Amino acid sequence: LMEEGKPDEAISMFEICLKKKPDWMLASILKAKCLIAANRKGEAKSELHLALKLAIEQEHEGPESEVRKLLETLSQA
Repeated sequence: LMEEGKPDEAISMFEICLKKKPDWMLASILKAKCLIAANRKGEAKSELHLALKLAIEQEHEGPESEVRKLLETLSQA
């Protein structure tokens, strides 16, 4: 859906995924990217903070670094 330029629809799908598996870090990161694309930056920051928490808890260094960069980019915007 994101590739089709439908971030709002993609967000809804990720929300369904996260209701079924709240600790799904990748779904959280992708949802945040969709929120950024939909210009919903405040919501994106909240989602990124959740994704960062999950990445740290699950010891995923690559995603942790990616989320930190996204948060930094949002802070500069």
